[in-house]
Amino acid sequence: MRGAAPVLVLVGIVLLSFNLRGPLVAVSTVTGDLKSDLGMSGTAVGLLTSLPVLCFGLAAPPASALIARTGVERAVLISLFFLLIGTLIRSIGTIQTALAGTLVMGLAITVGNVVTPVVIGRDFRHRAAVLTGVYAAAMNIGSMITLTATGPLATQFGWQLALAIWGVLTLITGAVWWPLARRRTSEKRAEPKRPATAAVGDAAHRPSLLRRPTTWMLTIAFAGQAFAYYGLTAWLPTLLADEQGMSRNAAGAASSIFQVAALIGAFGTPLVINRLGGPRAAFVINGVLWASMPLGLLWASDLWALWSALGGVAQGGGFVAVFTVVVYRSRTLRENRQFSAIIQTGGYTIACLGPAVLGGLHDSTGGWSSALVVAFGATATLTLLGVLSSRGLAPR
Repeated sequence: MRGAAPVLVLVGIVLLSFNLRGPLVAVSTVTGDLKSDLGMSGTAVGLLTSLPVLCFGLAAPPASALIARTGVERAVLISLFFLLIGTLIRSIGTIQTALAGTLVMGLAITVGNVVTPVVIGRDFRHRAAVLTGVYAAAMNIGSMITLTATGPLATQFGWQLALAIWGVLTLITGAVWWPLARRRTSEKRAEPKRPATAAVGDAAHRPSLLRRPTTWMLTIAFAGQAFAYYGLTAWLPTLLADEQGMSRNAAGAASSIFQVAALIGAFGTPLVINRLGGPRAAFVINGVLWASMPLGLLWASDLWALWSALGGVAQGGGFVAVFTVVVYRSRTLRENRQFSAIIQTGGYTIACLGPAVLGGLHDSTGGWSSALVVAFGATATLTLLGVLSSRGLAPR
């Protein structure tokens, strides 16, 4: 690895990952306060969760361009700066600032989404599967921390401070990345200038990423993963309440199994990749587990805890498998950045439709069967195209 100390970079990746989902999901614990204090409608509250996902998709290409222009470490600092600004704006206490702050946060986190695989590919290429697992696990842990702590903080200090307090985590993360950015800048100044002709000539013989079948296969595979994840995350509590007669609070707590089990997939998938011959085995195993959730809920809903756990393992593992292939298939940092941006643009743009499509099918049919069949189709897409996109890849 070149540049900064590996341990400090690893700490930086973990802290950055804590910030990539946690501050956004924190709002779900104070939706009642937002409705009562601000008079927000259900639609407006829904925008606070769906708007960032849309940003993840549509803003990925500009995020990639920013990283190319500023460099990795500076892009991280810019992301953290605007994440902090968005967090504070969201906490001011009006409908307009809540939506505006969420938009700023979504755009800032998009930069983090794109840059993290680039850092892994640059500094931990030969441990890409393990580090991608750490990245995915840290996002889930960050979400669990904020979901657990925001409610009590809101009760004690009010919802505005409970949401704003997560800016402290952003500041801590920035304090770690600041010396990394300064060190990288110093190293670049010390590096001798290298002629660009060889790199340009080499790039001229490579087909555009958009012309590679692997790019489209992996993009659609990630779209299937993200569509199923966001759709089932949005509607699993309601499904459990309808099918199992749970109260709203009980269904919400029960659905957390789906999120917690992702840690097993995030840490287990790198072992599968490294010991069973590469990402293909990971896509097959996670695909079977993913499919068991919608099919199990359809045919044996009384075993919902088992299906939620298996699906949770798969959603954590599927994410790791996709972005491990991104690193493996990228021959340069530029390709890594562009590949990651393309996949996230397609995947997250389709993912933001997941809650609406599954909810619309439920409303039109009066049941959950059609919605679960569509969710199964999304997981099957992930499995098939994930396997095809990882042909010939061996563990590194």
